[in-house]
Amino acid sequence: MTNTSLKSELKLKAIELGFDLVGITGKELPLRNQQAFTSFLEAGWHGDMGWMEAKKTRRLTPQNLWPETQSIIMLAMNYGPEENPLPKLEQTSKGVISVYAGGKDYHDIVKKKLKALARWFVAETSAEVKVFVDTAPVMEKPLAQLAGIGWQGKHTNLVSRDLGSWTFLGAIFTTHSLVPDAAEIDHCGNCQACLTICPTNAFPAPYKLDARRCISYLTIEHNGPIPKELRPKIGNRIYGCDDCLAICPWNKFARTANETRFLAREETDTPALKQLLKLNDTTFRTKFAGTPIKRSGLNRFLRNCLIAAGNSNDAELLENVEPHLNATEPMVRASAIWAFGRLANKETYQAKKIQYLKTEQDPAIIKEWHDTPAQPANGVENE
Repeated sequence: MTNTSLKSELKLKAIELGFDLVGITGKELPLRNQQAFTSFLEAGWHGDMGWMEAKKTRRLTPQNLWPETQSIIMLAMNYGPEENPLPKLEQTSKGVISVYAGGKDYHDIVKKKLKALARWFVAETSAEVKVFVDTAPVMEKPLAQLAGIGWQGKHTNLVSRDLGSWTFLGAIFTTHSLVPDAAEIDHCGNCQACLTICPTNAFPAPYKLDARRCISYLTIEHNGPIPKELRPKIGNRIYGCDDCLAICPWNKFARTANETRFLAREETDTPALKQLLKLNDTTFRTKFAGTPIKRSGLNRFLRNCLIAAGNSNDAELLENVEPHLNATEPMVRASAIWAFGRLANKETYQAKKIQYLKTEQDPAIIKEWHDTPAQPANGVENE
């Protein structure tokens, strides 16, 4: 089989397996991409994601990860939602879960298909391969742009002219040399929509992201109390954020995912905060089994739900917030104090504050009680 016919057959097989886009790139990442990643780390914008710094060298270029690499097959799967997720932000007594996390964990689905394609490729070429889905130090988005699948928009995520913003990426590294496809060019133009919609101003400049201010980072990767100044801006987003993706004009070409397992389940489609705040470790694991949410753990998830409750203006949620004032995990306890202060009137809050400060020993929690403003009885927040 000639190189040209192999490449054609490869792409047909990938589509047959359920991938939406396929592209080929070489074994090196341009210096500009390496420099951009190094600058990101030097600025500290990766926050708690220490694994980025620890595996920096391997991430900088594919050959550092696997020196035998000759070509990289980049693949994309569409996970487009059935409806625009932005209106869900108005349902403040419910939690909004990022579109990517609403269905079955994409790692399982994409990796299974990648392995099937890799087996076919090995049978055709006898080449060696390695398969990656988001868990290895691979810069998938720059590689996908080099392979012609899409381009990194001003929000740093991949945008496709065919699928809009909703794409999962996978990669097959191989020792077989394939003719690269033409790289995609930037089609953002003068548009600033993804930058201006960000609730926390997480973009210092176009094409640059300070993850420490990103709601997706704060609600998924960050393992600690969410900074007080950012809590009101999180709204009812309890796992991730889709604002910069959903607002992209290129979504006019987006379509609902063919892979139905990516679509939101009943339990992940704007679930009621009242019910989520009742979860314990067992019910949390059962409810979110098979989804990315389970990997965050109960404590981080409850922290997010308590922040959302504090932003809800729904005083009926007080009875669901109050039990978490006794939480063992300080991160959860601190979030409960903040939410209680946002929902209770001043008299109720002060009474609880006096009660809990009699026995509280954690200096950070004591500070949380003192720093959290309470609403006066008329419901107007204190200056």
